[in-house]
Amino acid sequence: MENERRVVTHNSIDDLVLTRTKLLSLYSEIATHPPQVGDAEAPELLQRFCESLIDYTAMAHFKLYQYFEEKRERRRAVLDVAQKTLPLISQCTDTILEFNDKYDHPEPIEDTRKIDNLKTDLSCLGETLADRIELEDKVIRAMVS
Repeated sequence: MENERRVVTHNSIDDLVLTRTKLLSLYSEIATHPPQVGDAEAPELLQRFCESLIDYTAMAHFKLYQYFEEKRERRRAVLDVAQKTLPLISQCTDTILEFNDKYDHPEPIEDTRKIDNLKTDLSCLGETLADRIELEDKVIRAMVS
């Protein structure tokens, strides 16, 4: 039973890391080639990125964090790490959802101010994602050790 549970945990972690990798690839694409005013492809890329962002956030919740919410983890060391990191991960989630709410709509960006706001928001989101990944990796390391 314990081995079966660990296999499920490892598979969930693998799925999360794969989804995270896809997200980071899209982030890299959008950050290195930010949309320009009138860029016809920008809305579609931004929408794909937002979808990936939400997929990643949901997967992390349903494949990993829900496990703690349902109190299915019994190892004290894992619980200690989760107790310290999950509130911070939740703050990161709020930032992710705010970005999604602001940019998940397929319409062309027609003024420079909106482009500048997007660049600033992408930069802040990148920092949030880096923080979240670092925190997630602490939880993951605790779970697989």
